[in-house]
Amino acid sequence: MFCEGTSESFSIFVDFSKNCSTVVFYGYFYSSLFIKFTFSKVIAFDDLKTDYKNPIDLCQTLNPLVLPEYGLHAVLMLLFLVGGFWIVFLMNVPLLCYNIYRYANRRLISGVGIYDATEIMNTSELNKCQREGWVKLAFFLISFFVYLYRLLYALLS
Repeated sequence: MFCEGTSESFSIFVDFSKNCSTVVFYGYFYSSLFIKFTFSKVIAFDDLKTDYKNPIDLCQTLNPLVLPEYGLHAVLMLLFLVGGFWIVFLMNVPLLCYNIYRYANRRLISGVGIYDATEIMNTSELNKCQREGWVKLAFFLISFFVYLYRLLYALLS
């Protein structure tokens, strides 16, 4: 038996009927990490825009964080899928699709990541990265409060 859904197709893998708050706690915890990552990106892009930061330093700082962020988001979605949290899973699907699209269509650079030091100073690219950061920050803040609500609901019931 799952917490939210009625399907029992994944019950052979994990039994979340006894402790649904575990999955929601991971969502809450990962969401707070995503807020920290995204907020640091927004600040870094603002520093670049006001010439406080070098584009090479910015890319060396942000590119190693891209794949862990995407991987943690995929793991979180897998937990929601296995745990039967279908609405929360479906809420996260567009962001995962966007992350896959963004990484698959990135400019080829020497290392992993999506930010290129030669392109990041372009005004349209910088504005796009800032807009992406603000939208992701809003999404993760909304997710944070949804997970907090679900965590309290699971703990109190």
